[in-house]
Amino acid sequence: MRDEKLWLPQGTLDLLILKAIELEPMHGWGISERLQQISRDVIQVQQGSLYPALHRLERHGWISAKWAISENGRRAKYYQLTTKGRKQLAQEANDWNRLAAAVGEILGMA
Repeated sequence: MRDEKLWLPQGTLDLLILKAIELEPMHGWGISERLQQISRDVIQVQQGSLYPALHRLERHGWISAKWAISENGRRAKYYQLTTKGRKQLAQEANDWNRLAAAVGEILGMA
């Protein structure tokens, strides 16, 4: 495996965050850890990218946040999908799958 960083295309982080919190509310660190684990360390989201994205998603009304106590006893802001966010996730996932299929077709040209 190469050690080079992979850059996420514009807007991809938003989709990944929405997907990460689809099943349950999570705090920022948990979102970052889940994305890293599921991607087998290919995706490593830095705080400097994660928190602006969370604030942007909150402004769009796609997620909501509330303070709670984390599993290690600290106060943390937990993010969860809103109804509007579930619709956005479905649309963005569909768009992503269509795009990935089209790129796959192009790359598979003989």
